[in-house]
Amino acid sequence: MNLIIGTRNSKLAQWQTAFAAHALKKKFPHISTQIKPILTKGDKILDVPLTKIGGKGLFTEELEAEILSGRIDLAVHSLKDVPAILPPGLVLGAVMKRAEPGDALISPRYGTLDKLPAGARIGTSSLRRTAQLLHYRPDLTICSLRGNVDTRLHKLDEGNYDAIVLAISGLQRLGKETRITQKLPMSLCLPAVGQGALAIETRAGDTAVLSLIAALNDAPTVAAVTAERAFLSHIGGNCQIPVGVYGCINDAVITLKAVIASPDGKIAYRCSETAPQQEAVALGHFLAEKLLAEGGKSILQQLHVLTENKEE
Repeated sequence: MNLIIGTRNSKLAQWQTAFAAHALKKKFPHISTQIKPILTKGDKILDVPLTKIGGKGLFTEELEAEILSGRIDLAVHSLKDVPAILPPGLVLGAVMKRAEPGDALISPRYGTLDKLPAGARIGTSSLRRTAQLLHYRPDLTICSLRGNVDTRLHKLDEGNYDAIVLAISGLQRLGKETRITQKLPMSLCLPAVGQGALAIETRAGDTAVLSLIAALNDAPTVAAVTAERAFLSHIGGNCQIPVGVYGCINDAVITLKAVIASPDGKIAYRCSETAPQQEAVALGHFLAEKLLAEGGKSILQQLHVLTENKEE
C-alpha cells in the first residue's frame, strides 16, 4: 500500500511529515509513502500580517482540497494551524504525542523578557503572542515578522529586532533549541490551541487509511487538544485571534487554562477549570462560556467589527 502524504513546503513542515511517515512505516513495514509538497495561501503571502489576510485555514485549505480530490491520501499539519471546524468529508484521524507546547524568546543581546529595555522591538506574527506580551510589558514595540523559522532567525541576526518569539517545538524539531534564551512561562504566555502537536487529516470514509493512522494517536494528547479545540470552536475563533489555551492531563484529569486578551494587551481575561479526561469537550465549552461571560465576548465582538470594516 502506497500513501501519498501532503505537506507544506517549509523545512519544518517537511520534517514533521517525514517524522509522521517514519512512525507509520515503523508500525506498518509493508506500506510505502510518498511526500507531496503543496503551497498554501499562508505561505504565498509573506508581506502581510496574518491577521490582515483574514479567513480560516490559511495553511490547510489547499492541502484539504487535495485530500478531497483524492490526489493525496492524508496531510500532516501543525495542529495549531487547523481550524476548529473541518470541511465536510474530512477528519483528524490521529494526533501524535505532543512536543513541548510553549513559546520561546530569542534575544542574543538581552536574554530574557524582563531584561529587554523599554521600547525594545519584538518580532512576532501572532496576535495571541502580541496581546499577552503587551499585557505583561506594555512598553514593548511589537513588529510584524513573517516567514519560516530560518528566515525569522536571520532577520533577528541582521539586527532588525531586539528579540523574536517562536514556538519551542519548531525550534526543537529543526535542531535550533540552542537559540532559545528564555522559555516563556505559561503564566505569562499561553500557547495556541494544539501548539506542539502534529495532526493527520484524511477522508472521513477512508477506513483503510484511518485504521493505519489511528495507531499514531496519543490518548493524553488527544484528550488535551480536544478540550482546547472545543474551547476554540465554542468562541467561534481561529488561530488568528488573541486567544491562548492549554490543556494538560494528570491522573486522567484535564486542567484547561485559557486567556482572551485585547490586541493592545490592556485587558486580559484568564481562567482555568478541571474535569475528568472523558469530559474534554464539555470542559472546553464550559471554560469558553465562562471567559466570554467575564468579558471575552466584548473583545471578540470588537475584533469582528474591525475585521468587517476593513473588508468593506
